[in-house]
Amino acid sequence: MELESNYEIALAADFIRSRNFTRVALQFPDELLKDATRVVKALRDRLESPSESGSVGSGDGKEVGLFVMADTTYGSCCVDEVGASHINADCVVHYGHTCLSPTSNLPAFFVFGKAPISISNCAENLSTYALTQGKHIMVLFGLEYSHAIEMIKEPLMLESSKLSGSTSNLEFHFAEVMCSVMNPSKDCTTSNVYLGSVGSFTANDFGKATGTRYSIGGLVWNLPEGHRMEDYLLVWIGADNSAFANVVLTFNGCDIVRYDAVDNRLVTDLSQQRRILKRRYYLVEKAKDSNIVGLLVGTLGVAGYLHMIRQMKELITAAGKKAYTLVMGRPNPAKLANFPECDVFIYVSCAQTALLDSKEFLAPVITPFEAMLAFNRGSQWTGAYVMEFRDLISSSPVEVRNQSEEARFSFLQGGYVEDFDLKETEDAKEDEDGALALAYATEKALQVRDKHPNSLIKGTAKSGAEFFAARSYHGLEMHSNDSSPEPYLIGRAGKASGYEGEKGKENF
Repeated sequence: MELESNYEIALAADFIRSRNFTRVALQFPDELLKDATRVVKALRDRLESPSESGSVGSGDGKEVGLFVMADTTYGSCCVDEVGASHINADCVVHYGHTCLSPTSNLPAFFVFGKAPISISNCAENLSTYALTQGKHIMVLFGLEYSHAIEMIKEPLMLESSKLSGSTSNLEFHFAEVMCSVMNPSKDCTTSNVYLGSVGSFTANDFGKATGTRYSIGGLVWNLPEGHRMEDYLLVWIGADNSAFANVVLTFNGCDIVRYDAVDNRLVTDLSQQRRILKRRYYLVEKAKDSNIVGLLVGTLGVAGYLHMIRQMKELITAAGKKAYTLVMGRPNPAKLANFPECDVFIYVSCAQTALLDSKEFLAPVITPFEAMLAFNRGSQWTGAYVMEFRDLISSSPVEVRNQSEEARFSFLQGGYVEDFDLKETEDAKEDEDGALALAYATEKALQVRDKHPNSLIKGTAKSGAEFFAARSYHGLEMHSNDSSPEPYLIGRAGKASGYEGEKGKENF
């Protein structure tokens, strides 16, 4: 019974039956594969047993095929639509940690799991700490703890009501789970979600902060009119994982504490997580000095990824840089080392896998938001951080405009850097109508010329071909003038300890 409860066997069977699915893909992360066979057996038994309406099976008498998917191409938090398409699946049942990114082609049912947590200890720690802060509390949590939130909420709301008449400002607000069933969406900024009993949420609010409504990592919540997130103390219930890092970066202007359900303690020192933001700003400055950019495709299922890739290509081209699109599954240092010509990589993926610790990589790996900061001339970082690339599509579309041709100061190189080839731009201007020739000549004459030419740093290779042409090693030399075939030679035979015909073989 514990297995059926943890893996929501009854709800998953009802989802399959209600939609008459006959080919179902079951997606498991690596840590849950050990339970895959038992889950399949329990789900099959449930599907073959009569439902409450008296029907058997998927509703039309057809047998339901269950297929286990493991070792996903990209992050296990996203629905693997590519793997599901290999078996012509009608839907995906996703188990374990998820980012709840919208799907493109297949409906999905999410089973978050039920991680153990001490409800009394959690409520006591949150209540004690909140009394010392004097701020409203906003409670966010990992989806694996969603099953216990209502039980944690009861004593905290009771404590808050007791202090409502006093001078204390204690007030708790809890986020809600966005959905458990998701329908595919062709719109890159929205998704159609079916919520059932987990709450109410409209499709147009997915991944956005509209008015006083916020959403992140599968959670949604409302703020009272006139309130800001900076006015709240954020409490995260869960592990120090990618979902928590997403919260820390997105709401970097808020005070944040974390309750560790494994150690049953409240973690208030988040200096290590805060340091991530400084590292990301350094990568933005490093990306500004790049000439060749690699676009890493980190998902083939999240709605809007193709739109984001096109948007990034337009941005890179407008900045006078060369872009190459690379599809390689999960990136690692060994894979990216095969592309030494790339000065920086942009990783287009879901919010919870976009942050890669690129210290071991030969070139930095940045997010689409960081690329917009790096390649948009004149843009400044205000401290706001956007992880969802669907928010970038809807809120800040790229305007392809002529970038300024004047040199840019590089903080890392300590000098001015030319992002554009001046000869190419001058040739392009000569091809244009001569009406603006006088204006161009005047602008060129009025430019301030540096007396020290060494202070202007020229860009390196502008394309992969230039990079390889400048290398000292070009591979094996091919003598194209002599087309006659070379005679073949018979190699050695025998064992390595003593080849046949080798001198001194008799000594072995």
